[in-house]
Amino acid sequence: MSQARDWQVDVAKSSLTFKGSYQNGPFEGKFGKFDATIVFDEADVLKDRFDVTVQVSSLDTQSAERDDTLRTADFFDPAKFPQAHFVSQAFAKGADGGLEAKGSLTIRDQTKPVTLKVKFVASGNTATLDVDTTLNRMEFGLGTSKDWVDIAKDISVHGHLALSGK
Repeated sequence: MSQARDWQVDVAKSSLTFKGSYQNGPFEGKFGKFDATIVFDEADVLKDRFDVTVQVSSLDTQSAERDDTLRTADFFDPAKFPQAHFVSQAFAKGADGGLEAKGSLTIRDQTKPVTLKVKFVASGNTATLDVDTTLNRMEFGLGTSKDWVDIAKDISVHGHLALSGK
C-alpha cells in the first residue's frame, strides 16, 4: 500500500524563477531564499500538500536598479511584507491530463487562488518537482500605478525542487 511521503528540499539544487517583460524586453529573476514542505504521493493525491514560503527580499534579476525598484512599496515592499506564501488545497488532473495543484498564494496583503502545473519524477529516495504558473502581478498589488504600465502584467513562474525522501 502506498502512502504520502514527506520530501526534504535540497535548496542548493533547487530554484524559484520568474520571467516578465519591461518595454517589450524580457527579463528574468530568481528568489534565493525559500522553504518548502512537500508531502507527495502520486497514487493518492488526497494526501498531497505543498507549503512554500519565499523571502521576497532575496529576489535577484541581475540588475541592481531593477532589484531596488522591486523592493519598493510599489512592488514587493519586503520591509512591510517580507514573505510570499503558497499553500495547496487540492490536487487534480488538469485539462491536458497533467497534475495540477490548486491553492492560495499570498503576496503583500493579497491572497488569490492559483493553479500550478505539477511534474513530479521520483527515482528511489530522490525526486524532482517542477511547478509552473502565470501570475497577473496587478492582482497582487505589484506595480499598479500608471508609472509601471511598461511592465507586462503576466509573469511566468517556475519552481524546480530537488527532493530527497525523509
